[in-house]
Amino acid sequence: MTAEIARIGEEAYQAATEILAEAKLERDSLFVVGCSTSEVAGEKIGTFSNPELAEAVFGGIYQATEEAGVYLVAQCCEHLNRALILEWEAARLYGYEPVNAVPQPKAGGSFATAAYKAFEHPVAVEIVRAHAGMDIGNTLIGMHLRPVAVPVRIETKAIGEAPVVCARTRPKYIGGNRTVYDEELL
Repeated sequence: MTAEIARIGEEAYQAATEILAEAKLERDSLFVVGCSTSEVAGEKIGTFSNPELAEAVFGGIYQATEEAGVYLVAQCCEHLNRALILEWEAARLYGYEPVNAVPQPKAGGSFATAAYKAFEHPVAVEIVRAHAGMDIGNTLIGMHLRPVAVPVRIETKAIGEAPVVCARTRPKYIGGNRTVYDEELL
């Protein structure tokens, strides 16, 4: 692994550690990540799929999620209709129906392919409602977050050349002007 790829893996770990700390997720929560290795390498999204780079980014993020006790969910690219790769155990826990698709670097994306190879019992699903997420390179993860997403600013602004955007979710506010809210959930 080159020094640059190792640095990118460290940036991914740092970014994931920051958002996971800010999001304050409970054990077994879902953390969705979309990653364009093309963007990480400074290229246009979808033009420079790089499995080695994906493994470094995935490795850093996976380490952070393992330390936090949350499930990592990897978003596939549009060629698999933004399907998601996660551990079978997480899919079962949340009631998500597995579908039959195995990501490849140019059909699903290198990051999702790295996840599929690294997870113990990987499955693909069509929909999740994650508790927090990280978008690396403008991959549009918002469709996979729970209904009320809140942007989270972290110190790590990029992984490689790709911009990083993070979000956590919170319960919906309901009621009128007399409603009292639990400050812990804000």
